[in-house]
Amino acid sequence: MRELTEIRSLLDRLEEVEADALETQDLDFKEWPAEPRQAIKLAVDIAICMANGGGGSVVLGVRDRVVGRAKAILGVPPETEIHQLKRDIYERTAPKLTPDIHELHVLEGTGRLLVMQVHGGLSPYTNTAGAGTVRKGNACVPLTGDLREKLMVERGDADFTAAIVPEPAQSLISAAAMERLRDQARQEQAPTDLLRKSDLDLLGAIGVLRDGQLTRAGLLIAGQAEAIGRHLPNFGWTHERMKSATAYDNRVDGRDENALALPLALAAIEARINADNPISTIEHGLYHFEYRAYPTIALREALLNALTHLDLRLASPVLVKQYPRRLEITNPGGLVGGITSANILHHPPLARNLQLVQALARLRLVNRSNLGIGRMFEAMLVEGKEPPLIIDEESAVRVVFKRQETARPFREFIAEEGKTGRTLDVDHLLVLRYLLSHPEIDTSTAAELCQRRDAEMRDILDEMVQIFDYLERGGAGRGSWWRMKPALHRRLEGLGHAERDQRIDWDVAKTRVLNMLKQRARRGEPGLTNAGIREVTAYDRQQVNRLIHELEAEGVRMQGHGRGSCYTYIGRTDNEQG
Repeated sequence: MRELTEIRSLLDRLEEVEADALETQDLDFKEWPAEPRQAIKLAVDIAICMANGGGGSVVLGVRDRVVGRAKAILGVPPETEIHQLKRDIYERTAPKLTPDIHELHVLEGTGRLLVMQVHGGLSPYTNTAGAGTVRKGNACVPLTGDLREKLMVERGDADFTAAIVPEPAQSLISAAAMERLRDQARQEQAPTDLLRKSDLDLLGAIGVLRDGQLTRAGLLIAGQAEAIGRHLPNFGWTHERMKSATAYDNRVDGRDENALALPLALAAIEARINADNPISTIEHGLYHFEYRAYPTIALREALLNALTHLDLRLASPVLVKQYPRRLEITNPGGLVGGITSANILHHPPLARNLQLVQALARLRLVNRSNLGIGRMFEAMLVEGKEPPLIIDEESAVRVVFKRQETARPFREFIAEEGKTGRTLDVDHLLVLRYLLSHPEIDTSTAAELCQRRDAEMRDILDEMVQIFDYLERGGAGRGSWWRMKPALHRRLEGLGHAERDQRIDWDVAKTRVLNMLKQRARRGEPGLTNAGIREVTAYDRQQVNRLIHELEAEGVRMQGHGRGSCYTYIGRTDNEQG
């Protein structure tokens, strides 16, 4: 849900963009119809749409496809009574919806907007005639039969993996799969007393054995390949070593390897990947540390996600394509429950195959608190590498890793910070890595990068200034920006003073200073002093003098004398333009 203060801030952005550009999965803007019955229908329809999409906020009274607050904010008539509107929505929805509705006072239009906070929950929701929509991205799409079934799966009413396999459990179990399962769970510090249990007792303890019979989840975890092939014919995996985008020189299928049970599949795929996943050694003091191009933790999290969150009703395998410079892991079935590639880092956890996920969570092989994606990101970022790219292709999810070498200065920095008790989380790591290749970052860019709200992101950035001492802040209010301290930037790049004295590239600095001087001249304000430009660029006095000398050709001149002097944009003369 969006706070009213955040919505007020977003309304200010209507001076620059249309309302449509601000809409997201959990935020919509709607113009209020003049005809009362149409207005009620709109409120009911958008409440159903947002609830089916996981919940969100709707700002009623804002017109789309226009720029400017005065044009966009038309408002809601004063006679529209909040209590009555809530009752209308309640009476016209099934299951019953009771959104929170708040009044937001504005200067434009009727002087009031309504902010409707819709909670997700017992989807699928429809109107009393049985029709409904669901939020996908920033649009409402019809709630078709397929989407209704998908919502029921997300709610746990149709867990495909919870069904019983109608054969004696003992005849289905693979001893090799059980031993591999114990090994993998032991690596994750699963409870020792759990792992010491007999096969059937262990499967019963993790919830996949019912009245002496395995569920499909249990079959996937511990079943013989032949039994999985009979009862779960759509399940499988394929690893292809690609020569190009259209050709491979080596291919293996899980069925051919008799490695379909999840513990065996995971081990087999990891071995295939690691055959071309080189190790680099970094010396740090008396120790030698080894790092793979694709970190083990990131690989395991991605593979377990693919093997447990796949849609077993689709006749498509988990597909691993290993190119010379990247790795792609694809599983059938798109993201569920309003999760998108733009919010997956912090979205509450949802599972398509709930019993399977719960069983593996008891063995600590997967995480029910949505920490798996964060661990995947962190494993890449702490080595100075780009995080994986997560792509929702509607009927499949694809995770892409770039093959990268470990950045020794960055890895050493993380290790040394850890020794001092400083633990950097994914937000900090994402910001630092961004600032290694960009001059600065603003709040909205950082919020999008870290999948946070603007208010949350400002707190994180300020923490990196005031507590961690990694960043410097410039500007004020909505115009604030942050940059990495030059000394830290040199350290993370592994460069000495002789190689690079500051972080901002010369051309970037020139462009930034020139644009600032032009804007100040346009507003009739004085220019910037040498000290002011040093603050903007992190350059020293002599470097600023050299920069200004080059900007003289663009119409920048010094005005005044002594401490009162400043550099001002006066424009280029006819001779200079010629």
